[in-house]
Amino acid sequence: MMEKKVTWLELFYDLLFVAAVSKAGHVLLHAEHGVITFEYLLKFVLIFIPVWWAWVGQTLFINRYGQDILSHRVFLILQLLSVLVMTASLSTHFDQYYLSFFVGYIGSRAFTAIQYLTVHKSKSAHQQQAARYLGICFIIGILISTGSLFFDSWLRYVVLYAGIAVDIVLPLIGRKNLVKVPIHTHHLLERFALFTLILLGESVISIIAVLQADHWDLRSILFAAFTSIFVIAMWWQYFDNVEKKVSKEIQTAGQAIIYGHLFIYISMSMIAASIQLLYLNELNYVFMLGFGFGSVLLYFLSTSLVFHRYRHAHQRLRPRHLVAMVGVLVAFVIVDLIYQVPNYVIVGEDMLFFLLYAKLTT
Repeated sequence: MMEKKVTWLELFYDLLFVAAVSKAGHVLLHAEHGVITFEYLLKFVLIFIPVWWAWVGQTLFINRYGQDILSHRVFLILQLLSVLVMTASLSTHFDQYYLSFFVGYIGSRAFTAIQYLTVHKSKSAHQQQAARYLGICFIIGILISTGSLFFDSWLRYVVLYAGIAVDIVLPLIGRKNLVKVPIHTHHLLERFALFTLILLGESVISIIAVLQADHWDLRSILFAAFTSIFVIAMWWQYFDNVEKKVSKEIQTAGQAIIYGHLFIYISMSMIAASIQLLYLNELNYVFMLGFGFGSVLLYFLSTSLVFHRYRHAHQRLRPRHLVAMVGVLVAFVIVDLIYQVPNYVIVGEDMLFFLLYAKLTT
């Protein structure tokens, strides 16, 4: 399969998602009485998933069918405008901005569906079949979500997200059609890696927030130093795997990459928020341990799952490696529950975990 390159317009498209991801992650900074309430955790997920799925939809179309031609550029620009409206509408006050969010998100999905349904007839039979299937799936999701406009209460959100859920699940059900039109693995990994950089940027912003503190002492210096090494180790582990440890010749439907990265991205947003909240000591100690180490565990499991499928066979992690790494995290939690440690020790433990993880996998 001929190698597909990322275009400049795709990179420009990603710029809008920098703001969208930042607004979603900011929701996690709402700590009340020492905890992030279930309400804000849920709002974060409900904001993040449409952002992720809108980006995935256009990225996958470009991966399978996209060309750097005028018509595809026009569609991507229309997508840009839709995402701009959606991003401007992202807020924890859903009711106030519901209509503009709906127009932006549904507009984005509709343009993607139209692109699939109008794939050029010169494509192979399998390509046309997969395109029709995806286009119809997305139209079904759009129609279900559009039903939310007939409700004013909380039911509107149930209907909206039911449509989004259908949109997300139907490609999984139709995997047998999509496998016949495999993704360009190199291009897809590169695109998801670029989005990962956006999420890493949120952690860098959190480090900058720490560095801008008015009062500096040894604890603050240690916290900033450990956090910086921690984030660098995250970068090292992820991108060394993408660049050197995975086979880009494997041809699949790419669903491990697509859906696995949702959990990678969620965990990275949680890690970025935990850095700031940990430094400000705004969380209850036990909740802080659960949220911080829980986000690290989610990242570890998600990246292990995603890369396992595409790693060269002799470089795949063994069950003993997974048990050992989870054991390290559990040991840190037990020690921290027995001895209440300062925040820089907790982030130092995160740093050690990621240094070990990077060493193990790279």
